[in-house]
Amino acid sequence: MPYEAVTRSIRITVEPFYIAGPEDGRWSFAYTVAIRNEGDAEVRLMSRHWRVVDGRGHLVEHRGEGVVGEQPVLPPGGGFTYTSGVRLPTASGFMTGAYQMLGADGLWFDAVIPAFALDAPSPCRSVN
Repeated sequence: MPYEAVTRSIRITVEPFYIAGPEDGRWSFAYTVAIRNEGDAEVRLMSRHWRVVDGRGHLVEHRGEGVVGEQPVLPPGGGFTYTSGVRLPTASGFMTGAYQMLGADGLWFDAVIPAFALDAPSPCRSVN
């Protein structure tokens, strides 16, 4: 199920999927993020801020430059897609966050990453 948010003409779509678990007491998930510039001016993705919450409500935050080692420039109508992953100590959780974008006008803004669920198939549902 894709999750979507639009901020200042930047459309972010996330498609999460279950990988495996539990392995070493952790469940593995991946997610594909598609970022599309639907505006009429270039933007650059400068950094990210993720909030990851496991099935027990434990929050872990991650901040860093760019995504997957890049700070992509998105021209009008352009996009960038990547896949990454996360491991949780529970069979479910969710993620949300924001990308810090720099517009061609020199102004910074946060593009919202929609909250999305991370859920293992039913037989693995125990939270421990």
